[in-house]
Formats: sequence, structure tokens, C-alpha cells
Amino acid sequence: MPLIWAVVIGLAVGYLRRGRVGNLAGLRLRGLWLLLPPIVLQLLIFPLGSHGPILRFGTPYWHILSYLFLLAFVFCNRRYPEIVVIGVGLFLNFLAIIANGGYMPASAEALRKAGLESVAQGLEAGTHTGNTVLMSSSTHLNFLGDWLYLPAWFPLSSAFSVGDVILGIGAALFLSRRMVRP
Repeated sequence: MPLIWAVVIGLAVGYLRRGRVGNLAGLRLRGLWLLLPPIVLQLLIFPLGSHGPILRFGTPYWHILSYLFLLAFVFCNRRYPEIVVIGVGLFLNFLAIIANGGYMPASAEALRKAGLESVAQGLEAGTHTGNTVLMSSSTHLNFLGDWLYLPAWFPLSSAFSVGDVILGIGAALFLSRRMVRP
């Protein structure tokens, strides 16, 4: 959910700089269609509280595939420096996901502090399915996993990774800069 906050911040700064959302429509982004499959796939494999994901088979493969689409979009639009920053964040997340067999490692402590007790309990019990796996000594690249968090009292709190932070910074920069007409 930090991405939502990054978008809100980017839009707010863009408006403060006298920008308009309409100016984003004039950008020549290539391969916009590449964003649709990852959005759909992430919604299908994302854990829905104690219910688990909608799509329960092949989760690691769908997770990897969603990132391949996102990275392809970044590659097509690498002429925008802010999208390159987004790509760095995506690539860091992708590394953690690939290293852990298609799952993002998540810290139980960060999940609990973010108010996601049911997700943490499910991961610890091994019954929780979705696109995450509990951080342990057997997971790889834990420093790239979801170990940062927004506290439970914060709206849309969640656990997130360093890659998510970099991705959010890139999204906020993109919106705040590109809303203003050159």
C-alpha cells in the first residue's frame, strides 16, 4: 500500500507545482497494455485476509510472470528517468521473488506491526497461501523482502520492501514532474 501513498504524494506535489493530471495524457508511454496483465494477476494471487488468493494454483509462476510484464513496460519507457527509478524498485523485488521460488519473503514481525495478524499467523502455520512466504533462515535475500511497515494506526498500513520504497519514490517523482507542462 505504500504505492498508493506515493501516488497521493506525487499528485499533491504536482498540483502544488500548478500541474494538471490532464498533462499526463499527453505523454507518449509505450506498451501501456503491459500494465493490465500484472494488475489482474496480482489481484488474483494476492492473499485476501484469511480467505487466501482467488487463484490458488501456480502462484509462483503467475507472480514471476506479472513482474516480467512490469519490467517489459519499464524497458519500453526507459527514456523517462522516473520510470527507470520505478524499474530499479521492481527489479529489487523481482530478485527477492526469483530467489525464493516465486514468493516474496515477509517478516512476521512487520506484518504484525502493520496490523496484519491473520496473514502473519497464516504464514507461521503454513496454511496461508498467496504470493508471500515467511522470512526464515531458509529464505534468500531477506533484506529485499517485506520487512518495513506502516504502523497499524496508519491508513492502508502494510508491510513492504526496500524495492517498494524505491518504486514509490519513482512513482511520486513521475507524477509530480510530468503533471507540470514543460
